[in-house]
Amino acid sequence: QVQLVESGGGLVQAGGSLRLSCAASGRTFSRYAMSWFRQAPGKEREFVTFIRSGGNTDYADSVKGRFTISRDNAKNTVYLQMNSLNPEDTAVYYCAAASSTDYYALTTRPGPDYWGQGTQVTVSS
Repeated sequence: QVQLVESGGGLVQAGGSLRLSCAASGRTFSRYAMSWFRQAPGKEREFVTFIRSGGNTDYADSVKGRFTISRDNAKNTVYLQMNSLNPEDTAVYYCAAASSTDYYALTTRPGPDYWGQGTQVTVSS
């Protein structure tokens, strides 16, 4: 069992930055691929980025060049650095853990095995 707790969300002006953290329980954290998703009001939950245990990453086109995912296995934590934020980034951000390395498991909602509770990010104009 892996438990995930997000933190770091808040209110920021357009053009600003935030860093989200996702703290995970479990001694096998380093074996999991980690993803970030987000969900805006009235919209479907969408993929943002993932990082595999070996360091491979991918990003949604909407955040590429602005967001950076990283992980610290010693701290059982994954991070999402968000720069150049705009109001379209406003959403609840969720981290997720997947035992599979398949692309589908990392980028779609049914794929991950575990989910965090989410943290709110609001970007004002």
